[in-house]
Amino acid sequence: MKFKFLLSFLLGSTLAASAQNPDSVYLRKIFDEELVNGQPYQNLQYLCKQIGPRLSGSANAQKAVDWTKKLMQQYGFDRVFLQEVMVPHWVRGEKEQAKIVSGNQQVSVSVVALGGSVATPKEGLKAEVIEVQGIQELKTLGEKAIKGKIVFYNRPFDPRFIETGAAYGAASDQRFRGPAEAAKYGAIGVIVRSMTEMIDDYPHTGATAYEEGGNKIPAAAISTKGANLLSLMLKQQKGLQFYLKQNCQTLPDVLSYNVVGEMKGTENPNEFITVGGHLDSWDLAEGAHDDGTGVMQSVEVLRIFKALGYRPKHSIRAVLFMNEENGHKGGLKYAELAQKNNEKHLAAIETDEGGFTPRGFSFSGIQSNVLQGMIKNWKPLLEPYEVERLTKGGAGTDIEPLKETRPSITLIGFRPDSQRYFDIHHTAKDVFENVNKRELELGAASIAALIYLIDQHGLTF
Repeated sequence: MKFKFLLSFLLGSTLAASAQNPDSVYLRKIFDEELVNGQPYQNLQYLCKQIGPRLSGSANAQKAVDWTKKLMQQYGFDRVFLQEVMVPHWVRGEKEQAKIVSGNQQVSVSVVALGGSVATPKEGLKAEVIEVQGIQELKTLGEKAIKGKIVFYNRPFDPRFIETGAAYGAASDQRFRGPAEAAKYGAIGVIVRSMTEMIDDYPHTGATAYEEGGNKIPAAAISTKGANLLSLMLKQQKGLQFYLKQNCQTLPDVLSYNVVGEMKGTENPNEFITVGGHLDSWDLAEGAHDDGTGVMQSVEVLRIFKALGYRPKHSIRAVLFMNEENGHKGGLKYAELAQKNNEKHLAAIETDEGGFTPRGFSFSGIQSNVLQGMIKNWKPLLEPYEVERLTKGGAGTDIEPLKETRPSITLIGFRPDSQRYFDIHHTAKDVFENVNKRELELGAASIAALIYLIDQHGLTF
């Protein structure tokens, strides 16, 4: 009885306070609709289980385009359309093999080819391995130490970063640029410590980039357990060798699409607020958190507004970008078409950090006085939903090109809790079962709440 009385009292107090502010009332409606009738979880289940991995250029990527277009049409959005975009088509091939070779002893370790990597010779590649902590150490050692060897980049995540995305950013240059840099010094292959603080046997893939006209050498990620073992053995024995075999290849570019759903603005139909995630994923798993959650949250924002009968002042788009993982062609095409069609973009939000508990948003290209006004006026409205962190910071890869053609745009990154994301990012563990339904729904409602506030009040304070 005491609990029921307390609950009734708290709900009554909340509703009474909300009634004093129309924005509070509407934000409550947004969260109520999502938490009672939300559909991103069931949509994500279909995307993951019925379609699965969606690497650019693959048959599954096209299935995802067809299905998400149909889904948004079924929701009855004002407009649903595709944007043509040519994307790279890289395939992994047969499962990779790797061994640490010490005399007659061979120890198998878990590796995966980096996206965009070339294959090894058919019989594999075996050579002495040399460990470095990063590109700078590689340059210091020079060609004499590197030529003819396999370079092992082993710089770990820096655990001092509270926001784990910062640790990822600090370590990932050795994956993205490391193979191309090692090739300059005569290396014949590269293995890179997986981009995670988790110590396990799941290697993390991710894109690598060769320089045009440069030598292309095979590159793979090694699990953190494998990396620790290799590093230990290198300390114990000089001249240790490493064997790598992978069968990946790059095929001709393929026609694909961004998928766009739109609610037309009633007052400013040619001024847009965009929310998006990327529809493509790596090929090792289902692309659940990266970025199925972001895709389904983006669609869900429009579904929430449709369900509530909300007619926005500005046009609101959900954009499912293609090819974020290994080319960024979808984001570039969206910005190109926005310029071509002379569209004014007020704001763009990207959700590509997993479907974990929402914490807030970071803003790029925003004046300090505007951010302070936002904090003063909107933070109290967002606090009841624990998504009130409004800070300057990065936004997202797919929306970044909009800044080139639309300098006045405000770019926004959705910031969920980051502590678990890189445990599964780009691995075989990125599956539907690792997504929490309520966390996913809270994120969708949080994004819808911010878009509502921007639509109602703009970004001038």
